[in-house]
Amino acid sequence: MIITGILLALLAGSLVSLQTVFNSKVNEKTGSWSTTTMVLLTGFLASFLISLLVEGKNTFSFQHMQPWYWLSGAIGVGVVFCLVQGMKLLGPTFAISIVLTSQLSFALLFDSMGWLGLEKIPFSWNQLLGVLVIVGGIVLFKFGGSKTKKSEKARRALRSDS
Repeated sequence: MIITGILLALLAGSLVSLQTVFNSKVNEKTGSWSTTTMVLLTGFLASFLISLLVEGKNTFSFQHMQPWYWLSGAIGVGVVFCLVQGMKLLGPTFAISIVLTSQLSFALLFDSMGWLGLEKIPFSWNQLLGVLVIVGGIVLFKFGGSKTKKSEKARRALRSDS
């Protein structure tokens, strides 16, 4: 069961990255809102058809659902729009790194507080330290190699002048 969950989480991570790249390419040809509309419309159609095939008439069973869960689609608009804009401004790797760190941080907060109907999971400093290590890795990844690249370019320039 745990192995299946890990594999599905790995697949989800790769699909998020793949979708983000695709969204970015679509955004190069259209606007951000057109991209968001296309992504969510094709996602709706795909999930609706798969739901009909897998769940049949249970697709339309929404009993005992909290009203705020209906906001999920509107939240998806924000996710797609912000991802497209973030990739445009920061590049794919840096944007996704920040997104995943933000996602992990808010998941820790929601779990620790038991918000939105989640089972409350006790906060530990090890969890916070893990998030901070990831943030440190992103900072190192983004800003740590810039001196090396500049010094390598300078060395090449000096060699070509000689």
